[in-house]
Amino acid sequence: MTTTDPTEQFGSIPAAAVIAACLQAQASVPPRSGVSRVFGRSPLSDDSRPWYLGALGELQVAARLAKLGPGWKVLHSVPIGERGSDIDHVVVGAAGVFTINTKFHEDARIWVGSKRLLVNGQKTDHLRNSRFEAQRVARALTAPAGLPVDVQPVIVLVGIRNITVRERPVDVAVVRDTELLRWLHRRPTTLDADLRDRLTAAMAQRIHWAAPPAQASEPDLPAFAALRREVDTARRTRVLWAMTVLAGFVTVAATLAVSTYSSLLGG
Repeated sequence: MTTTDPTEQFGSIPAAAVIAACLQAQASVPPRSGVSRVFGRSPLSDDSRPWYLGALGELQVAARLAKLGPGWKVLHSVPIGERGSDIDHVVVGAAGVFTINTKFHEDARIWVGSKRLLVNGQKTDHLRNSRFEAQRVARALTAPAGLPVDVQPVIVLVGIRNITVRERPVDVAVVRDTELLRWLHRRPTTLDADLRDRLTAAMAQRIHWAAPPAQASEPDLPAFAALRREVDTARRTRVLWAMTVLAGFVTVAATLAVSTYSSLLGG
């Protein structure tokens, strides 16, 4: 049996915990019938769908972070604490340390105030949770850094329809995923090269975070990829049916219009 090295590098699989939770919820979903496939019913259940969307959001943000370039260190699905919690992404660069909390809110209307963030008019705990994550990372990195570490919490919104900012929170940044890289690159330099290197080295060592659960294992990425293909195929099928029905209505309407016009001319 292989023993995990507490100083090993980790955090290389984006959305690891969310993918695992999605597949676990999806495991109890019976296969779709032939009719369901023909009409494009989604294979996702009500339980697995939120996990699925969450995974897509984290994967999308991870793909953007991969384009940050040299001088940046990024970890994904970072375990923190002793209860199996993790942080979507932790980023360090000359501009500082950032915790990124990804939120996929499909076609949602977002309202941001100094003390609250609403999704389609509903209150959320996004601001509070993001502050808490940043505080935990700051505590985890302070000891290896040898001095207090400031960590900036960031909420990254994916898939939203629009965002209204009434007043920006003082201590939590809220950005769209399409704005993330530009926002990070525009942050002023706050870390000298030595401290940045120390923090980068500390980030990559599991010993500074949390021990992996005894039953921890990598998510089944091929299974999730297969699920994505199935979901995408179902979506395309529904779109095709919608276009077919619309084309039928247009054809009927055009036929009626021509018939009516011909009758009027004949009269």
